[in-house]
Amino acid sequence: MSLTLLATTHRVAPGLLSWRAWDALRSADRVLTREGHPLLPYLRDAGVRAEEVTDPDPAGLAAAAREAGARGGHVVWVAAPEGDERLLRDIGGLVVDDPLDVEVVHGSYDLPGARLLDLVSVMDTLRRECPWDAKQTHASLVPYLLEEAYEVVDTVESGDLAALREELGDVLMQVAFHSVVAAERDDGTEFTIDDVAAGIVDKLVRRHPHVFADVSVSGADEVNTNWEQIKAAERAEKSGDEASVFDGVPMGQPALSLASQLQRRAARVDAPADPPAEPLTEWDEAGSEIGRRLFELVREARALGLDPEAELRAVSRVFRDRVKIWERERNARNGG
Repeated sequence: MSLTLLATTHRVAPGLLSWRAWDALRSADRVLTREGHPLLPYLRDAGVRAEEVTDPDPAGLAAAAREAGARGGHVVWVAAPEGDERLLRDIGGLVVDDPLDVEVVHGSYDLPGARLLDLVSVMDTLRRECPWDAKQTHASLVPYLLEEAYEVVDTVESGDLAALREELGDVLMQVAFHSVVAAERDDGTEFTIDDVAAGIVDKLVRRHPHVFADVSVSGADEVNTNWEQIKAAERAEKSGDEASVFDGVPMGQPALSLASQLQRRAARVDAPADPPAEPLTEWDEAGSEIGRRLFELVREARALGLDPEAELRAVSRVFRDRVKIWERERNARNGG
């Protein structure tokens, strides 16, 4: 070989290179890289002398590589962290016109989830440099979070799974946005996206002792039972005697899903379907007869294993489609 292109990822700390990369660097006749490359201090620490190039010329690199190749050696070009794609394409063109032995060695690789680092970086930049992003607050962002979450629901229910990737990305962006806003607070309530990730990791590990500890389960039903017991213990530790099975239920969610979640939570503790009216006489005064009938319909849907919110949405879709057909037929009759 005569030219080795060493590729690294900026999502891995400089200096954390593969053995093959270090071997190529130490055995090279010449190591060339752009000025100020983040790998330079680590090359010096390892005793690898690197020549810094201000404006790399593909033809010059090829000539150096051929000269080294004539002596049975090779030249290493340490590509910029962002990839040096244009330079590599130009070198590829030279190889076609004048054959040259070229090998690409990957010094570091992205791990699963590495692109999340890019999202964090982009959101930090937008928060600093975009006037609209800079003025947003947790409160102003809430409508967008709800909208993006509903768009995920829509893609799943409509079967448009090709769009799911994009919609999930929009939801993920909202999480990153809230996190960068939270990191700016200085009242002791601040947190970063790493804190958000750490919190959910700790919760998942804690609630899956059959995976991360020595608890044995017989199947999914027992997993669910353990999950609820662990959640109950967490609520008790957090709220003491005031702990309730309803802790954490968001009352601002759509009414059908709220009624369903309240009924589902109540069933976990074997609460009666109609709790005693005293001293909460509001039971007979709240809402209208229609409201109480809707609440009972939710209970009926749950008994059938159905999600009332999804069921009403499905019927609403059919209604929407029928009205659209009616509109087209009406316009056709009216000549346009």
